[in-house]
Amino acid sequence: MENATPRKGKKSEIRAAISAERRELADLLDTLRADQWEGQSLCAGWRVREVAAHMSMGFRLRLPAMLGELAKARGNLHRMTDRVARKDAAAHTTAALAAFLRDNADHPWTPPVGGLAAALGHDVVHGLDITVALGLDRRVPEDRLRILLDAIRPSSLKFFGADLDGVRLCAEDLDWSYGSGSPLYGSAQDLLLLAYGRRVPGSRLRGEPSSRFTLPAG
Repeated sequence: MENATPRKGKKSEIRAAISAERRELADLLDTLRADQWEGQSLCAGWRVREVAAHMSMGFRLRLPAMLGELAKARGNLHRMTDRVARKDAAAHTTAALAAFLRDNADHPWTPPVGGLAAALGHDVVHGLDITVALGLDRRVPEDRLRILLDAIRPSSLKFFGADLDGVRLCAEDLDWSYGSGSPLYGSAQDLLLLAYGRRVPGSRLRGEPSSRFTLPAG
């Protein structure tokens, strides 16, 4: 019982971070131009519009509807999320897509695995999928980054398809590193993207392994 209070406090901290992240991202989405909504995100094959639609899927689809969509996708989760994101991106206005995040800032949804930290990661990383791709200088607050950086494990890297073998991630703006091998330098939030299986623009990384983790030119 003596550890119950610290655990409860940590959960409250993460819930507050999730709520703040969703509200801030909703405000940012409201500022985007029409052409930015059509821009490519860091998620392969998804525009900003599809990413924004996907971010609120867990709030809007109740379990029966989710299972129905999964059945249509023959049990393939990635196919299901892709289909739903494309359908919802076409069905809703950009104002509605932003409002879904804001109106559900306190929604208790979490992914099937990972709990609250995974829910925060879902919001933060998809937000970066948008802002980094569009070249927007949004900085994720340090407390949110540290929650996610501290949660990186070999199992999470495998889940997201991130291959960091022989690489040591070294944040230039925080006292944080992960892994062993050739150092790869970048901002903490850019290195977080690598741990979630993303590639980033080449100018954002330094170090011999950087070409493994950068987007093709153009």
